[in-house]
Amino acid sequence: MKLQQLIQYLHRYEVSSKYNPEITSIVMDSRKVNEGSLFFCIKGYTVDGHQFAQEAVNKGAVAIISEKPLDVAVPVIVVPDTMRAMAILADVFFQQPTHKLHLIGVTGTNGKTTTTHIIESIFQHHQRKTGMIGTIYMKIGNKTYPVKNTTPDALTLQDSFHQMVENKVDTVVMEVSSHALHMGRVYGCDFDVAVFTNLTQDHLDYHKTMEEYRYAKSLLFSSLGNSYNLAKPKYAVLNADDPASDIYKRATAAQVITYGINETSDIRAKNVKTSAKGTTFDLVYDNKVVPINLKLVGQFSVYNVLAAISASYVSNIPMETIIPVVENMRGVPGRFEAIEAGQDFTVIVDYAHTPDSLENVLKTTKQLSQNNIYCIVGCGGDRDRSKRPLMAAVAVNYASKAIFTSDNPRSENPLQIFKDMEAGVKERHYEIVEDRRAAIFKAIDQAKSGDVVLIAGKGHETYQVIGDKVLEFDDRKIALEAIQSKQSS
Repeated sequence: MKLQQLIQYLHRYEVSSKYNPEITSIVMDSRKVNEGSLFFCIKGYTVDGHQFAQEAVNKGAVAIISEKPLDVAVPVIVVPDTMRAMAILADVFFQQPTHKLHLIGVTGTNGKTTTTHIIESIFQHHQRKTGMIGTIYMKIGNKTYPVKNTTPDALTLQDSFHQMVENKVDTVVMEVSSHALHMGRVYGCDFDVAVFTNLTQDHLDYHKTMEEYRYAKSLLFSSLGNSYNLAKPKYAVLNADDPASDIYKRATAAQVITYGINETSDIRAKNVKTSAKGTTFDLVYDNKVVPINLKLVGQFSVYNVLAAISASYVSNIPMETIIPVVENMRGVPGRFEAIEAGQDFTVIVDYAHTPDSLENVLKTTKQLSQNNIYCIVGCGGDRDRSKRPLMAAVAVNYASKAIFTSDNPRSENPLQIFKDMEAGVKERHYEIVEDRRAAIFKAIDQAKSGDVVLIAGKGHETYQVIGDKVLEFDDRKIALEAIQSKQSS
């Protein structure tokens, strides 16, 4: 595509030259530049892409998108906002791939990963070829690829969607984080269904207030557009039991479908009963009542299932297809994942890293425990400090014994993180074991028959960030080692 043909989609810009080179790739990382690249200068938290413009030219970039004039020997297109320009041009360069896909976005504090996996399974069972983008990985069909962020930048996203279209994918389900919405990473994405799971405290280090955090989530629902098209209808799927849904209902012009347990909703679960073996409830929809038997455990699983059912149902997947899939789901890696090695106590690894998600998991854990509950929990460094005392309070309130340990301390001193956590549990019994491996081994060594050990916070993650080092660390592997060590001693 020629440069002039591409940039005509921008509203405001100034071009330093009439030269019209062929654009063979678009990049924001100077290390990925090759002959024919269009390079975007993006200002990051620690690095400003404008500093790498000359390096990009030296490597073969034939044009630069910048927020200021630059002294380089190729055309410079100056725009007010390179991030927004990148989203627009990425959509155009990759031939507007989301217009050719049924795109489902899932946002919320908790449950995004499980909900997207359930939706993907439903569509696959309905003989649809799927793509998925989320916290754990990106999938194109049955092939998986690593991801750096829950929701990648606009350039990576549009490139990924293009690859999916080339691979005959017809439906994509993706997690949409509040950061991505606020930073414009999903500009240009033509969502067909937007799903809201819940809103509880998280990411206040970035959004500062719950009101700003709630607002960021609303951007997904406003992006559904303002028109009605029978050939490509738009739906907002909202949790009727969460007060934020009232705001999101007003934020969207799309048709709204609600789900819930407590409040009246379009798709509702009644008579919910949960046990160590699974969860049962009556699914109520369209004046029908269908008994559901889940292998998944806990009320939070019911909400995830209802969200997935609703998103699939408005996408014209029949309930006869949906119900068998949700009843056979066995969970997602690192989400209430049981570690089994023949021991007579239960070990659960979960990604719970907010006060609400930790409370939900511990409530469910209580239903599995015949005796004591050990809760291993930490809080990430360089992240929302205000949730640390809340996390600690939840742990000591629900667990027989709480062990505070390191999560991903990053650049923070773990002792300061523990001090913040302790502020929520004065005069309450707990223990601090800074080394996460030692904390896991200690809890498992103390566990007796019928006890439950919950290892919270990292879930599927296979690393630990300490200082500027990313170390290999997997709660599931460490837990298995600890169980086997106990069995052999």
